[in-house]
Amino acid sequence: MALNMRLRSKLFVVYLLLSIIPLFVFVLYSYATIRSELTEQTYSAMSNTVSQIADNLQDKMDNWSKITASLYLDVNLQDYLTRDYSNSTNYLEAYEYINRVFGNIRTTNPDIHSIQVYIPNDKFPADGFYIRPIDGSVRQTGWFKQVSQTYGKAVYGTTIMDQDQNRVFTLARLLNINSLNYPYGILVFEMKEDEIYSLMSKESSNKEIMVTDADGVIVSASDKSLVSKRVDDLLPTKLPQQASGTFDTVYNGERSLAVYRTLTNGWHTLSIAPYSSFLAKADSATRNILWMALSITLSAVILLYFTSGLLTKRFEKLLNGIRKVGREDFDIRLGDMGNDEIGQVSGAFMKMSGKIDTLINEVYKKEIAKKETELHMLQSQINPHFLYNTLGSISALALKQGDNQVYAMVQHLAKFYRISLNKGKHRISIGEELELTRNYISIQQTRFKDLLHVTYDVDETLRECSTIKLILQPFVENSIHHGIWNDERGIGIVIRVHAAGMDRVVIDIIDDGMGMTKERQEMALRKTESGSGFGVRNVDERIRLAFGEEYGVQCYSRVGIGTQVRITLPRVY
Repeated sequence: MALNMRLRSKLFVVYLLLSIIPLFVFVLYSYATIRSELTEQTYSAMSNTVSQIADNLQDKMDNWSKITASLYLDVNLQDYLTRDYSNSTNYLEAYEYINRVFGNIRTTNPDIHSIQVYIPNDKFPADGFYIRPIDGSVRQTGWFKQVSQTYGKAVYGTTIMDQDQNRVFTLARLLNINSLNYPYGILVFEMKEDEIYSLMSKESSNKEIMVTDADGVIVSASDKSLVSKRVDDLLPTKLPQQASGTFDTVYNGERSLAVYRTLTNGWHTLSIAPYSSFLAKADSATRNILWMALSITLSAVILLYFTSGLLTKRFEKLLNGIRKVGREDFDIRLGDMGNDEIGQVSGAFMKMSGKIDTLINEVYKKEIAKKETELHMLQSQINPHFLYNTLGSISALALKQGDNQVYAMVQHLAKFYRISLNKGKHRISIGEELELTRNYISIQQTRFKDLLHVTYDVDETLRECSTIKLILQPFVENSIHHGIWNDERGIGIVIRVHAAGMDRVVIDIIDDGMGMTKERQEMALRKTESGSGFGVRNVDERIRLAFGEEYGVQCYSRVGIGTQVRITLPRVY
């Protein structure tokens, strides 16, 4: 296919292969490099952001935990909360202490939205502000269930709506110092969700940043509609178990990069950025580079089109001259072809065509005339009509004289030559080749009488397959003349025709004669003539020339056992 293309087309193909493909590979490599670099930079920036938010949040949570720890260890608070105020107004002293301590905490820590202590002591009058009773509604809260399973450890709860419709999250601690099995209250801090969001509000451009609790519930996020939802419901992949890292995910239908870090209490800071948000510039730059490359390539192709036309025009002149020589027209005028390589080839071609013209006129045509004369002489010597008429006269004369044996031999000989000459055709069917061989064997049986025992094993479906003539008779002749042991034993010959697969025909000539030594086999393969005029090598060469090198003759023989000749032909009709 490529060899049949015009030279101009080949130049185009070579240019495309040597320029456009490397250009596109360069563009793709550049895009991949820029993409990788931008992804690495974005990951680094997101990782720093997440770490900074996590560190700031951890500092706040540590501070809140320390404050709850100080109240946990406050024995005065314990004393006030555990007294019996049924018949006394001493609770005013308790509230004075509580208001002073809790008020100082809220003043020095404005990020604490509210402080409550839920107590089981029904002898202490609750004010509903700092001190509240543990009733049924309290027992149903999430933080109550969590804190009940601890022994004074601070527990953070998820974001909820308080009575004023503020989003708050809780820090609860069981007050049970010196009384582990009998807690005297539950300390609860409420912090607004905005306190967490303030840590990440400036970092949420082009990305989603959120804080989740240990169970994956979103405590704070730049998108407030996500608060209190589970992060597992938003992402197809769960957060890895490592303390920090990154992973690819799909968020809001876009392939995204996620970076996370885990706090000491199990909370997570998570940042999600769609790849499109930071790769958009890379995509735009790549498209611009690609359009520029295509424009340059198109300009180069147009320039190549015109320059290749100038180059191939002289080749076309030279090709037209070669075609004229092929038509035996040696009157060639190529014009000025220049002095470069093309011009030199053109000059050499014109000289060569002149010499060919001289050779054809002076030598070649004379030799052809001489060969044609010799061929006509040979053909006149082997005139089939003359041969048939002569054999017919001999046959009639033998019949008239009553010599049936001579009559039969002449009849077989006439049939043999009728098939072998085949009106000058070289191809006959396998059936005709077998019939030719039968006639030859019939002639030989007249001479050898009962010494010849011939058996045929022929696949009838192969009789119409095509072959060249006179490929069996030479081997049958060799078996008769070189294989017979003596006048008593004779020789047995088997001619077998069978298929080898779907595309081959195999003919075996097998005899039980004297066989041949290895040296005699090699001599038979080297000889080109036998008594019949067609030796083993002759048949092998004719088959290979007619059908190809994969076909031909193989010979196997052992002294005292016999000989097998195998002829392989194509299965053609």
